[in-house]
This record gives sequence, C-alpha cells and structure tokens, in this order.
Amino acid sequence: MKKFYLVLLFLGVLTGLVSSCSDDDKYIPTPPTVTIESANGSFSMLPTESIVLKAKIESPIETSLAWLVNGEKVSTDSIYTFKAEELGKYNVMLAVSNADGKAFTTTMIEVHGTYKYGTFILNEGSRSPGSLIFIDSKGEITNNVYQFENGGELGALTQDLFIKDNKMYIVSQSGGYDGGFVTILNAETLKRERKFQEELEGKVSSPTHIAVLDEDNIYIRDGQGIKIFHPSTGEVLLVEGTSGARNNTMPVVNNKVFATRNNTVLVFEEGKDQIAKTITFEGNVSGVIKSSDNNLWVSDASGKISKVDANTCEILKANTLTGDAANELKPNTFARPATPNITAKGDTLYINSTSSKIYRHIFGENQTDFMVDAKTMVENVGQVYNTVAVNPKTGKVFMNTLKGWGNNYLINQITAFDFSGEEPEISAAYNDYTRFPAGIFFTYNFE
Repeated sequence: MKKFYLVLLFLGVLTGLVSSCSDDDKYIPTPPTVTIESANGSFSMLPTESIVLKAKIESPIETSLAWLVNGEKVSTDSIYTFKAEELGKYNVMLAVSNADGKAFTTTMIEVHGTYKYGTFILNEGSRSPGSLIFIDSKGEITNNVYQFENGGELGALTQDLFIKDNKMYIVSQSGGYDGGFVTILNAETLKRERKFQEELEGKVSSPTHIAVLDEDNIYIRDGQGIKIFHPSTGEVLLVEGTSGARNNTMPVVNNKVFATRNNTVLVFEEGKDQIAKTITFEGNVSGVIKSSDNNLWVSDASGKISKVDANTCEILKANTLTGDAANELKPNTFARPATPNITAKGDTLYINSTSSKIYRHIFGENQTDFMVDAKTMVENVGQVYNTVAVNPKTGKVFMNTLKGWGNNYLINQITAFDFSGEEPEISAAYNDYTRFPAGIFFTYNFE
C-alpha cells in the first residue's frame, strides 16, 4: 500500500511539472510599440529645409511599417526625410504591424515662413519711411525686410507693431509711401495684405501704438487717447476717459487690451466702447506687459513692480525696489521711452529707463541686482533709444544705442547681453542697422 501511495505521489509531481512546462511554453502575443524621432530634435522647418524622421520600433518579431503624411502613404523605410514647400501644419503618421498586432503614432510638423520666429526691430526713420529689421533664431540679421518682400517702403515714422492670428499690424504716424497709418502683413512672409491710409485720414492724429483683439477690433493710441478702429465699417471711436493715455505699449492678455494713463492701467474688452475697468497704482505707471502665465507685470514710479491677475484685475503681489533700480521705474519725461521700463522672462524682470544701466529683479525671491552699465562694454553709447527687451526663449537682453543726434544717429548698435554667467557678456552685436529704433519685438511674445 505504501508503494502505491508513493507511485501516486510521483505521478502527481510529474503531472505538475508537465503542466508547469506547458504553461511556460504558452505563447504571449507581443504587438509592436513605436515612436517618431527627429534627427535634429525639431519638428518645425522652413520650406527650403527638411527634417529626417526615424522610426523607433520595439518588436521581437519581424515588423512592417508605413509613413503617411496627411493620410497619404509616402514611405516604408525606417528613416523618412520630410519635405514640403507649402506653409502649414502636416500630420505625419507612422503605422507598424507584426504577426501579433498593430500600432501607430502621429506627430505634427510645422512648415513656417521665414519670419515666423525671431526678433524684429522697427525703425522710425529720419525724414524718411520706416523700416523693419529681422534677426532669425540663429542670430542672422537682415535689414529692410519689408522692402525686400514688397518692393516698396513702409509709412513714415513707424512706431509700433502687433502680431495676431498670423498677421502683423504696423502703425505709422504719417503713413504714405507703400504703407498706411496701419499696414497689415502676413506675419510669416511679410507680404502686405492691406493698408489703411484714406480710411484713417482725419480720424487719427499721429498714432503711436497698436493692439489687436481681432481683425475688426483694432485699438490705436494717438494724441487724443485710445481709439477703436472697425475696418468692416470704417468707424473710429475715441474711448471716453482715455485722453492723456501714455505713449507706451498696450499688451493683450485673455482677450483684453491694457493701456496706461497716469497712475492707472485702463482695461478694454471686446464689444465695449468704454473703459471696462481701471486698476490704480501708487505712482504713475511706467510699464505694463504680459506675463508668461497670461497675467500682467506692472511697474510704477513708487518703485514697485506688481503682479496683476488679468481676469479679475486684482493686484496679487507687489515688490518694492529701492535705490537706483527704483529710480529706473519712473516714467521718463523725455519723449522716450515709448516702450515699458520692464521686460520679463518668466518671473525674472529686467529694468531700464533711458539710462545705459540695466537691473534685474527676480520677483519670486524679491531680489534686485545691478547687471551692467552698457557704456562699459559697448562703444559709442551716447543715447539709449527706447528700453531694453529680453528674449522670452533665450533670456538674452537686447538694447538699442546711438552715438548721438545729428548724423551721429548713423553710428549705432544693437547689443544682446548674456547675463547667465557670473559676469555679463555680449552674445551678439550688430553695428549701424538702426534708424531711430521704435522698439524690439520678439515673435514669441505674441504666441
């Protein structure tokens, strides 16, 4: 009997082992997984360029693949070179399959115009038409890009520009030439789409700044105040209570326009022909700019920099600066600057009036530092023309300087400072391009 039980036990163990081996040999299907990699890390290009895309596939068995662009099959190789001449966004799909299943992934490639990303410097001109300078993302500078693309000249005394919905709006004090009081360009190609000269004749008085909610709600600051221009009807309406609005930049945040007057920020909303709200500060406002989180930074003559909620218009926090940095926050009584005394990348702000000195304020830490006196690093700094501007992508701080007045304005420099190290450095310098520069404009600030 004992032997019988031993045999049964042996057979039970053997059956378990056989069963276990059978489970181990059971086949588990393994569909492929796939991702798309760009050889240079970019998914954005000019029509003259190309992007090499690589299929990164994980599969233990033989796998087939196909690349599709906007639904059309273009390749079955593991490496695909994307090319396109038409501007726009292209949907690139990579579909893979093996005996166990299928998988796919998609990415979007943007084919953009020459001027989609970079830095513009707008020149007022001197008894001559205004002009536009472009510095691309690689640092290459091109002069007179409007004339190059259109064959004509911008209006005289160009003052400000704004980019909205892939259109660039440029305002001129006099208009004329190939432009108007307001000239509208394609923001990627700079081809002129429309100009308003006769339509605004007698309705605007030496306009200086422009902000756009949409193509039929254009806000213009001129010598009389803030005006709303509706191109569809030709109507130009002066908003009551805006007389004396400061000659300075008007940012747009959350579909609201913000302008400054004395110690207030005026708020305008679409569909309203009056001031929607007023935000009051201790001193006269010297700058209001959009923050990276779609709120506002505001500087005023009391030496304060404030963070303001763009929706509620509530002052969230205010830091008080002291000494020379605080003095740089005072509005200058000279005709310049027509740009804000503050500029920001994240919560790091740079401060400059019309002096050659630049200060930095890290808002979250309430820390202020003197960064540089441009006269110690740049030749022929007789006049800083308008205020500095920081590139919100690279953190480089740009300053426009002239040797002086008369013919000395022809001796000038665009300087990009790098403050990322222990000592300030000049990362780029461009000599004798400007003709009374009205401002520095980064396309990234309009995204």
